[in-house]
Amino acid sequence: MHICHSLKTFSATFSLFLLFCDVHHLIYLELKMRIDILTVLPELMESPLNHSIIKRAKDKNLVEIHVHNIRDYAQNKYKQVDDYAFGGGAGMVLSIEPIDLVISKLKNKRKYDEIIYTSPDGELFNQKIANQLSTLNNIILLCGHYKGVDQRIREHLITREISIGNYVLTGGELAAAIIADSMIRLIPGVISDETSALSDSFQDNLLAPPVYTRPAIYKGWTVPDVLLSGHAAEIEKWRMEQSIRRTKDLRPELLKDNE
Repeated sequence: MHICHSLKTFSATFSLFLLFCDVHHLIYLELKMRIDILTVLPELMESPLNHSIIKRAKDKNLVEIHVHNIRDYAQNKYKQVDDYAFGGGAGMVLSIEPIDLVISKLKNKRKYDEIIYTSPDGELFNQKIANQLSTLNNIILLCGHYKGVDQRIREHLITREISIGNYVLTGGELAAAIIADSMIRLIPGVISDETSALSDSFQDNLLAPPVYTRPAIYKGWTVPDVLLSGHAAEIEKWRMEQSIRRTKDLRPELLKDNE
């Protein structure tokens, strides 16, 4: 009788476990991020989007990344997507029509939370923006190229412009890869130890403290005693002190942002 009762209890518990797994799986499916990257050089996106943590996220079905060749939407037989700037001047400009066509096609299939243009004159990308973007479901990243894109694209199709730094790249592909990587690694389940991402540099406008691993002594170079003490509170205190000190010495402007 006792065995039968245990089996019934186990069966009920296991059924609930399976139901929880199904629901949990559905939640992940519902919240799965989709990133569409628009570029004239899709080959540049192959390596950064198919290795390491991003590959792991894709394999776990936590994110979908689709790279679209803007040239596929060119309406001329030469697949030309750029033209000379009105008024003259050096450099070519990405035309409005093929970009409008690909964005319109994507928007007809789903709602997008942000349509981002990677531009040197956009808002400066930081950890706060990465955190915010990581909570979204559908994002389009438009990679700039040549002298830029027709201004009407920025005025009528783009919802946000982001720069990764005060310098100019040949194109926005590397910037898009950086933005994608920084977002994806924050998605729950992508990194095995999720607290690792939360303790990275810049999460509290502080640089991360120094880290050490075995051996404890190498060529006479030692590890701080507190890290070997096993005293969790003292270790956390030391790490916070080091974060503040490193930020003050290396990136003092970050501390001003906390004021």
